[in-house]
Amino acid sequence: MSVEEQAAEFREVFDKLQNEIGRVIVGSTDTVEAVLTCIFAGGHCLLEGVPGLGKTMLVRTISEALDLNFSRIQFTPDLMPADIIGTNMLIEDDKGHRQMEFRPGPIFANIVLADEINRATPKTQSALLEAMQEHTVSVARTVHTLEEPFFVLATQNPIEMDGTYPLPEAQLDRFLLKVAVAFPNREELTQILDRTTARDVATGSNVMDGHEIRKWQGFVRDVVAAPQVTDYAVRLVLATQPGTEYATDLVKQYVRFGSSPRGAQALLLAAKVQALRAGRYNVSFADIQQTALHALRHRVLVNFEADAEGITSDEIIQGILDGVKTAELVA
Repeated sequence: MSVEEQAAEFREVFDKLQNEIGRVIVGSTDTVEAVLTCIFAGGHCLLEGVPGLGKTMLVRTISEALDLNFSRIQFTPDLMPADIIGTNMLIEDDKGHRQMEFRPGPIFANIVLADEINRATPKTQSALLEAMQEHTVSVARTVHTLEEPFFVLATQNPIEMDGTYPLPEAQLDRFLLKVAVAFPNREELTQILDRTTARDVATGSNVMDGHEIRKWQGFVRDVVAAPQVTDYAVRLVLATQPGTEYATDLVKQYVRFGSSPRGAQALLLAAKVQALRAGRYNVSFADIQQTALHALRHRVLVNFEADAEGITSDEIIQGILDGVKTAELVA
């Protein structure tokens, strides 16, 4: 099969999965595309929005469309790290022999829904760090490997709401994309009422398994990015750092910390998925620009002055996109 045929098949598979999710989820097209982009790029996704926007239902619907093991962790202030990763327990057999046995926690699944992740303490949130980065869990000097594919799809309420804790920077950086879930418009809200207040409620069905996902993850990484396109992604990330020559005036004034190298990785991987979605096997400057907000908004940390003046990371990133020029525009 040629590269062009594979790219066409990828687009067909992506659309099929999106349409299956659309049988349950009304609207939220950009949100669904962003989450699926994370899955095909092999990364984790953070969904932020006020309660009631269907964030949890979206993740559940995706788990129904994928033939993968699913677990849900409800994050609360009293949740402990062992409640996530598991713990060693003293087990006694029929003969009275005792031994320590590891009982895995809910993190041992292909898709993990971390629901309202910012309602747990930073200590508990940090229990996810190793799993999200290395896809392993270490307990009592023993390293347990998580089954692939492995995704953390987390939801959180805006930090201005009561009972929330800000996520540690190290954990934020492990999310490939952060998606701001928008409120539905008039037509979408009407459809939501029609679907959710009737006797029969739609549910999703399996359309893809783990083997297929891993195959397409490998194909995404094979997508070509020209040196000038990669350099553009690099310059965008460097522009988020106040101390670099590429930093804009907004960055110098309002940014406390900019993106890490993971931001550049997220930009390029998500852009590769966008390229395939557009029917191309090469990344364009436009693909980088389309994914910049999702890939960088949680990696650009603003200072107190920005908070006081209402300057958001999205505004700063948009200013970077306007200020950092491409070598040439690729259609």
